[in-house]
Amino acid sequence: MSARPIVFCFRNDLRLADNRGWRAAIESGNPIVACYVHDDHGPGPWRAGGASRWWLHHSLHSLARDIERLGGKLVLRAGPWHDALVELVTQTNAQSVYWSRGYEPWFAEAERSLHDALDDSDIETRRFRGYLLFEPESVRTLSDSPYKVFTPFWKSCRKKAPPGKPVGAPDEVTFCAKDIASLSLDDLELLPTSPDWAHGLRETWTPGEDGAWQRVEQFVDGPINNYSHGRDRPAEHGTSMLSPHLHFGEVSPRQVWHAVMTACAGADKPDVATFLSEIGWREFSYHLLHHWPTLPSAPFREQFGKFAWRRDKKALRAWQQGRTGIPIVDAGMRQLWHSGWMHNRVRMIVASLLVKNLLVHWRDGEDWFWDTLVDADLASNAAGWQWVAGSGADAAPYFRIFNPVTQSAKFDPDGVYLRRWVPEIGALPKKYIHDPTSAPADVLASAGITLGKTYPRAIVDLKATRERALEAYQQIK
Repeated sequence: MSARPIVFCFRNDLRLADNRGWRAAIESGNPIVACYVHDDHGPGPWRAGGASRWWLHHSLHSLARDIERLGGKLVLRAGPWHDALVELVTQTNAQSVYWSRGYEPWFAEAERSLHDALDDSDIETRRFRGYLLFEPESVRTLSDSPYKVFTPFWKSCRKKAPPGKPVGAPDEVTFCAKDIASLSLDDLELLPTSPDWAHGLRETWTPGEDGAWQRVEQFVDGPINNYSHGRDRPAEHGTSMLSPHLHFGEVSPRQVWHAVMTACAGADKPDVATFLSEIGWREFSYHLLHHWPTLPSAPFREQFGKFAWRRDKKALRAWQQGRTGIPIVDAGMRQLWHSGWMHNRVRMIVASLLVKNLLVHWRDGEDWFWDTLVDADLASNAAGWQWVAGSGADAAPYFRIFNPVTQSAKFDPDGVYLRRWVPEIGALPKKYIHDPTSAPADVLASAGITLGKTYPRAIVDLKATRERALEAYQQIK
C-alpha cells in the first residue's frame, strides 16, 4: 500500500531553500502535494493591496517553475484558508498538513480553525517556524512580560544563541502522482489590467527566490560595507532592498543573517551591527503584533485615542500624489507610486508630514502604504506609522517632528534624489531645490518654474503646523 501524501501549504515562505516545513515534509518519505491557498477572505480590511498582489503573482510564478523543475506542480486554490486545505486533504487522502507559521491575527485564527476541523480525524497538522529569527513568545523581560521598547528587546535577542545555519533546497522530491485540480495563476486575478500601472514595478524588481538571492549578493558585495552612512542617503544604493523578498519569504532572515556575517566576518563591525538591528526592528514589530494584535487599527498608547486628527481629503490626496510642494515628500511619494518602494529615511519624513504637519490620521497613511508598497507588511507598517505618530511602542517623543527641508538638505545635499523624482524643479540650484518657495523670483524664472502652476506651492507652513501639532498633543498629554 502506497504512503499517503503530505500536503505542504506555502504561505509567506515562497522558497525551497531553508524552508523547515518543506524539508520536513520531504524527509518524511511520503509523497508531497505542494499547494498555495489564496485567501482574500481572511484578512478583512487587510486584503492584500495592489502592489502586493502584483508581487505575489510573480513570486508564485517563480515558485511554480522551481517546483516543476523538480518534477511536481504547485496546486493553487482560493477561498478561506482552512476550508481549502480541508478540501484538499479530503481529495488527496493526505495523512498530514504542514505549513509555516503566520503571525497576523486573522491567520492565527485560521490555524485554529484548521486544527479544529481536523481534530477528530487521523490527520496530522504541523506548523513550522522560519519567518522570524526569534519567536515572539521566546523573548520576555525579566518580569516575564513582552517588551515594549526596542533596545532592551534586541539586546535580549542578541544574548540568545545565534540563528542556526540555513540549509539548501532539496535536490529530489517525490510528489503525489494523483492528478489534482488546480486553479491557474491567472484565475487568482492578481495583476492590474485596467489600467496596467505596474511598469515601474517590472523595471525595478525581480520577484522570486532567484531575485531575492540577487539582492542578497548585491548587498553583501558593496552597500553593507558603508551601511551606517549609506542607509540614510536616498540618492545612493545604500540599503539592501530586501524587505519585499523577506516579506514573501523568498529568502529567510537567517539566510540574510548568515550571508552578511560570512561576507563581513562577524557582527562586531558598526555597519553590520546597524544592519542587523534593522532586522531586529522587523522582529520587534512582529513581537508587538503578536502580543498586541490591535496594533494595525488602534493606538498602542491609549491616550492617542482622544487625539484631534483632521479629516482633510484634499491634503491627503496631494500627499498621495506627490503634489505637496515640499520636494523631498513629493519625491518619496512618486518613488513609491512608480516602484512600489520608498527609501526608509524618506518614509519617516513623508509620514511625519502627514501625521504631524497635516494632522491626518496615521491610519490613512498606513492604508496608502498597504496598497502601494511591494513590502506591505502588517507588523512593520503598523509599528512604523505608530512610531512616527507618537502613539506606538518605543515611539519617538511627540515633539520630534521631522523638518522635511532640513532633512532633505542633510541627506540629499546635492538634490540628486529630488531631481530624479521631481524633474520639474531639476534646474534649481542646490541652494534652493530643497525649498523652492525660498528661491527669488528671478531664480525660479530662470529654472522655468512658476509656483502654483509648474510646481505646487507648499500646502502647509512647516513652522506654524509644527506648533499646531504640539498644541494638539498638549490636549491629550
